Amino acid sequence: MSAVLFDRLVVIGAGLIGSSIARAVREKELATTVVVADRDAAVCARVRELGFAHEVTEDLAAAATGADLVIACVPVGASRAVAEQVGPCLKPGAILSDVGSVKGAVVEAMAPFVPAHAHLVPAHPVAGTEFSGPDAGFASLFENRWCIVTPPEGADEQAVDRLSGLWRAMGANVELMSAHHHDLVLAITSHVPHLIAYNIVGTAAELEETLASEVIKFSAGGFRDFTRIASSDPTMWRDVFLYNRDAVLEMLGRFTEDLTALQRAIRYGDGDALFDHFTRTRAIRRSIIELGQETAAPDFGRRAAGKPRHEQS
Repeated sequence: MSAVLFDRLVVIGAGLIGSSIARAVREKELATTVVVADRDAAVCARVRELGFAHEVTEDLAAAATGADLVIACVPVGASRAVAEQVGPCLKPGAILSDVGSVKGAVVEAMAPFVPAHAHLVPAHPVAGTEFSGPDAGFASLFENRWCIVTPPEGADEQAVDRLSGLWRAMGANVELMSAHHHDLVLAITSHVPHLIAYNIVGTAAELEETLASEVIKFSAGGFRDFTRIASSDPTMWRDVFLYNRDAVLEMLGRFTEDLTALQRAIRYGDGDALFDHFTRTRAIRRSIIELGQETAAPDFGRRAAGKPRHEQS
């Protein structure tokens, strides 16, 4: 049994990440009281049915009152509105955090509303699925996944340690880095791949009817995996690209240069260049498997058909 780390822990937003945090904290008894707040009445009703929170409310300010930790699990574009509502309610020593995959914009948006007696410690759990909503969450989502904590300059060390301790207790590996560095790293590891997936699937959708139906019918691993990525929450990813545009555009520029080089190699039949490039990229896949962030199983880490989602990590 894990030790209680917080008395009142509030999760704002009951999507995949928010509901998984609430489930993990409740299951591992990391907080005395787990509160889920969501402005959608239907979502709140579903959370009550599922029973993974001690309290459920549509009132964000009421939820944050007296809280030791408030985690905003909302699209990046909604971070400012959440901070504006809960900031005045934060008690001395309280921590306000988030889970967004963009950090520089989150700090800029939330910091002005955090009182001097409270602490802003943003974080990003690098974990997820293409599913969303309160039914999508599961307590093991963060096990052996990375959570990147991005404390602003001058952040309270004890607050950073407390938040990091929570993520470790939920099974995550914790890494600290600056918001700027985080946004560059995630631009190439997550944001640009999603943009490419959205573009490729969009291209297929615009093909003539006969060809498009055959693309769907004969989808092999490559295109099929792109469709999984491209089915992710559109609101969240719209905000990611709007609020991390500089880093994404920088990485897109590098990607475009490399793509042009590959195009040239194909055009002029430069098999050696293609072979060398593919050999280097294959090594990246092996490194990811060695770090435990993927499996070498034949299904490439996909869930077995019919296996309950709560059994997945």
